[in-house]
Amino acid sequence: MKESRELLQKLGYPSTDLQELPTSTKTFPDGAQYRIELPSVEGPIALKETLREIDRYGLTVHRVSQGSGIMLQTDEEIIEMCELTAERGMELSLFAGPRGTWDLSAGPLTDAGKAQALRHEGADQLAYAMEDLKRGAALGLRGALVADEGLLLMTSEMKKNGQLPEDFVVKVSVQMGAANPVSVKIMEDLGADTYNVPPALTLAKLASIRQAIDIPIDLYVEVPDNFGGFLRYYEIPEIIRVLAPVYIKFGLRNHPDVYPSGKQWESTNISLAQERVRRASLGVQMIERYYPESKTSKLGAEGLGIPKIEASSTIK
Repeated sequence: MKESRELLQKLGYPSTDLQELPTSTKTFPDGAQYRIELPSVEGPIALKETLREIDRYGLTVHRVSQGSGIMLQTDEEIIEMCELTAERGMELSLFAGPRGTWDLSAGPLTDAGKAQALRHEGADQLAYAMEDLKRGAALGLRGALVADEGLLLMTSEMKKNGQLPEDFVVKVSVQMGAANPVSVKIMEDLGADTYNVPPALTLAKLASIRQAIDIPIDLYVEVPDNFGGFLRYYEIPEIIRVLAPVYIKFGLRNHPDVYPSGKQWESTNISLAQERVRRASLGVQMIERYYPESKTSKLGAEGLGIPKIEASSTIK
């Protein structure tokens, strides 16, 4: 045990989970400790309802993300979502696809194959996902979710080769599953701009990951049922203190699986959007009550993947 811990330390990694929960001295570029994310905003109609509810509750939400992905939205729908978020200085993050569960293989649908569920199978599917990212960027998108190590590496190469804008924010999905300081640092090195950690990790385990990486951590504080259904609202102040810079992410329990979404889920998506914003308002009140001195970003802050609505289709 001693030799293993010493090697971790020699390589610059924490050698134990940090039970003392040290205060993070890292921040977003603007000095903020936390930002707010609302996931599963499935298309322009759900986004409009989300924005209405955000205004009604007087909230600041920095990022909205969406799971059905770039592939299943028309150009017009993507442009509309880009315009709606850009005018507020919000980040929009859409999933790259297609993924394993949407392919012909039965592997990702089996109990043993769930770990590969959203990875890209074969060279063709990887190329399709790269095309998805290029299409989104050409329409103005400046943020996307990925859940495959190969695609993550390729996003860095695409930026180097002018196929993606340098300011394109690559958000690694919770589906990736890396859960320790070394594995998450690998994700950072591969090109992750933010990383969604597994939601069941204790604060001590998360603190060890924070010590190893500099990029923002994304963490569900209300967790969808298929990831455990945890509600970590009272932990939010400590999550901010220990994990900054961190995206506080409000999922929803009792959330039906609406992926891939579309007209058949429209009324459900609207009600889910309404409740998700209400849950976020509860979380923000926790911050105001128990950690009022914490700092959050203003909309339009540096590092947000705010769409560029003037983007042309010249990105190849």
